[in-house]
Amino acid sequence: MATETIYEQPATLVRDLSDDEFQERYSCDRFSATVLGSRFRYVVQHMCTGLLNNAFSVILRDWYDFAATISGPPEHGYSMPAMSNSLVLFVGTMTDAVRSAVVEYGPENLHQGDILMVNDPYRIGTHVNDVCFIRPVFRDGKIVAFVNLQAHMLDMGGVVPGGFAGTKKDVFENGLVISPQLLYREDEPVKSAWSLIFDNARFGGLLLPDIKTICENLRLGERQLSDTIDRYGLDAVLGAMRYSCDISAETMRQAIMEALPDGVYEAEDELDADGIADDETYKLKVKITKKGHRVEVDLNGTSRQARTSINAGWLDTKTAVGVAFKFLFDPLSPFTSAAYRDIDIVLPEASIANAFPPEGVIFLYWESSLTLLNAILRALGEPLGDRAVGGDFGSLSIHNANGTLEDGSPWLSVAQVGGEHGPWGATRAGDADSYQVFYLANNIDPATESIEADIPAVVLRKEYGPDTGGPGYNRGGAAVLKDTMFVRDAEHYAMPLHLKRPSGTGVNGGEYGPTGGTWVIPPETFDVSQEKRLPGTGRDSLRDATPVAGVLDPETKLPDPAGEYHYFARVPIWQTKPNTIFRYLTNGGGGFGNPLEREPERVKVDVRDGYVSIEGAARDYGVVVTGDPETDPEGLQVDAEATEKRRAEMAAAR
Repeated sequence: MATETIYEQPATLVRDLSDDEFQERYSCDRFSATVLGSRFRYVVQHMCTGLLNNAFSVILRDWYDFAATISGPPEHGYSMPAMSNSLVLFVGTMTDAVRSAVVEYGPENLHQGDILMVNDPYRIGTHVNDVCFIRPVFRDGKIVAFVNLQAHMLDMGGVVPGGFAGTKKDVFENGLVISPQLLYREDEPVKSAWSLIFDNARFGGLLLPDIKTICENLRLGERQLSDTIDRYGLDAVLGAMRYSCDISAETMRQAIMEALPDGVYEAEDELDADGIADDETYKLKVKITKKGHRVEVDLNGTSRQARTSINAGWLDTKTAVGVAFKFLFDPLSPFTSAAYRDIDIVLPEASIANAFPPEGVIFLYWESSLTLLNAILRALGEPLGDRAVGGDFGSLSIHNANGTLEDGSPWLSVAQVGGEHGPWGATRAGDADSYQVFYLANNIDPATESIEADIPAVVLRKEYGPDTGGPGYNRGGAAVLKDTMFVRDAEHYAMPLHLKRPSGTGVNGGEYGPTGGTWVIPPETFDVSQEKRLPGTGRDSLRDATPVAGVLDPETKLPDPAGEYHYFARVPIWQTKPNTIFRYLTNGGGGFGNPLEREPERVKVDVRDGYVSIEGAARDYGVVVTGDPETDPEGLQVDAEATEKRRAEMAAAR
């Protein structure tokens, strides 16, 4: 499934070309090609900055849920020489999104000043709320490039306000589907296209300025690219596009050849269940075959497509593969469509990684994609050794809530108060960060003040759980605990999808991070307004809470690998009273390296800072710490003799 095929990788490395050979191949000199490559990235980043600074809806303004690209002309195969530093989920989709939309609409039907739009997941990837807006760039009456913005619209219709739910059963429940069609014709709005959106979407008052802002930034990108052509010449600009792609392919090829031995590597990961029942676990199986500079990623054996909207499309799977390989092999070079040039992807039809309409509905596509990425990290963990990357928290656990305010106006919260931010896995570089977006994102964390200004809720707590980072020489990131109280009647869709099995893969001798959970704390069991304190976090703090999802102890309702699994959609919509609290605890990140080799002083600092308890230090690291981290954190001491004895016992028992 390698789609960037317009050019074969040249036999001679770019760095080995003489100046004359370089000029002949790319129609410009080395310096100009490098400057133009940077210029392309400047243009797409400038487009994104304009949208971010002027967006109205929370999903754009506070989440950075969009990306911009430049595409080459049809005769270049719509190759993508530059992508913005924004939402990673679009990196594997937007080349094909532009190609698919333009080819279907017909490039001969496009004019200067047109803006094409499309959102069908089966055509362009991701989900219906992500609309791809495409503007052709002309020179002397001919298309020479495209500037593109794909951005999340706050709502695109369907049965769920905002769209986020894992319970939708087919494409007809999912939301408005837009085939490739014009939003603007020669800079004049196409009224029927605007009506199509606003006749189907809620929150049109926010969508209208968002879409207008997107279109203005497409015009900005067109002007900047046209100015670049005026300055450097069309041949040089098109040559630099080829150069950017060739360099991207070349660095990926060299990195894979140097770091990964020839062989076959296999692993799997899984999603807990779909939105029908918990009778089926959905597996993502991967077999990676590497020979020379070629890699095949084969997903045969992956589960059938799910019965509800937790599926991914083929382009989302392509994104997961590309991101995994960039993480592991070539993290420093810019991402282009040519990063896939030596990677083939084999996909089973009608699977959870390649769903077909109408029943294989796609919305929470990243849950499947991230599960695949984690399977790739597992498959390549052993052969890569100290270059391996630990698994992250594994599921966005998105929370979608809605209701009405006192004046009757609707409110909507999406991706603000669930488990959307959490820990990464550790690497050879050091301990993992504990508060990040998952590996396929790169968005912004909505500010607490912004959340509380937008919706009738109070964010009570954001903190790390002790002993939740995967033990290792370098520790995995700690799980994030978040409590949010909703002060009005509301309905909620909770979507934790990776709690049966740890997602925080330990690598190179590191251990897995534990699983988390989600709970509802109704006001009749704990009312903050009456108690005048926050709900507790100790062993007995959740006995009266209602589990939403997780493998939990039947009595304490705390996470327990030997406990009872609670299915996320057994209550499809949670209807709550004022002052109801939702608690999310993410999975922990995976550790890197043998935890018995972690320096005792580093473990002591972890205890001081609350990442590890005194009991956890002895149990997981073999380090005996004395003192009281609550009353005298700076007075903690390592008992060196007891630590040496404890570690010897643990090493012998391994």
